[in-house]
Amino acid sequence: METEAKLSDELEDWARGDGPKTLGSLVALFDERSFAVLFVLLMAVPALPLPTGGVTHVFELIVMLVALQLIAGRRMVWLPVRWRGKDLSSTTRGRFFERLLRTIRWLERHSRTRLAFLVSGRPLRSFYGLVVLALTVAAFLAPPFSGLDTLPALGVVVLSLGILLRDSIFVAAGIVIGTGGVFVEITLGSLAAKGIGSLF
Repeated sequence: METEAKLSDELEDWARGDGPKTLGSLVALFDERSFAVLFVLLMAVPALPLPTGGVTHVFELIVMLVALQLIAGRRMVWLPVRWRGKDLSSTTRGRFFERLLRTIRWLERHSRTRLAFLVSGRPLRSFYGLVVLALTVAAFLAPPFSGLDTLPALGVVVLSLGILLRDSIFVAAGIVIGTGGVFVEITLGSLAAKGIGSLF
């Protein structure tokens, strides 16, 4: 009986292999799982509390488009030709990708299939897409260099890993982290607006 390949091993083989490191090649490799895999890989960048320039907004726009497809019930990811050719080599090299792989492997060791029926089925796929879309919009709208996009983005990553590992505990944790991040973003944004308003 063959052992199912681990997500971390599949990602590492893709990143270290000779083939192109593009969005299109990632979608082709992971098939229906490519929704969640794209969410993990693209949202892991804004989930880091580090300045990343404008690349995070590009990734977030891609995630929004893919989340809308999930909400609509698509089984396979569709991307414009220009986006399918987007090179991810810079994302799959260096310490960022190594840290991501270590995190995924840690979660794989500590996860198990728990209440798998809660993370499958058409209605739940649409709900998953709605949550990802909401958290990604929150990350996108966070003020630049404020770090407020970190928690919503991290919520998407943890939630998506929970879907891939079929572990409802991680799914719930991702929703809690992301929702908490949105609350912090709204609260601090309101305080900042009031502070600026009091100066005039």
